[in-house]
Amino acid sequence: MAQKGMNIRAGPGGNRNAKNLPYSPDGREWSEGVCGCCAEPGLCLKATCCTCVVYAQNKQRYEYLQHNGTYDPEHGGGCCSGSCWLHCLLQSCAGFGWILEIPNRSNIRSRYGIKGGCLGDCCTIWCCNPCALTQESRELELEEISLGRRK
Repeated sequence: MAQKGMNIRAGPGGNRNAKNLPYSPDGREWSEGVCGCCAEPGLCLKATCCTCVVYAQNKQRYEYLQHNGTYDPEHGGGCCSGSCWLHCLLQSCAGFGWILEIPNRSNIRSRYGIKGGCLGDCCTIWCCNPCALTQESRELELEEISLGRRK
């Protein structure tokens, strides 16, 4: 069991704590803060203008890592996946596309042992969705790079 201050390298696969952040019994912090989206403005702009695409790519990358133990060679695929269309449909018809993002963010938090809960996920997505999507993408990317994917 992890103890306060321990760094976790979960296996099999890449380093799930690539920045070696301190790990406590309730988890660790995100590798990048929610405002860290400014460090990757292209991705943040894409998440602002094409939320459904970034959501679907993050979802595919997470699922590929989870099922295969390695990075997705398609890096999340294109913009025409079923997840993308469902998000787009829910967002354009009722403004509820963000609801699909809550379980995805929760899954990512769980995979990396990141502190937080459903209420925090919901608030982060609701208040600054592009920043939340960028934060999730960057967390996935750290593990993918540790598995040998080039940036």
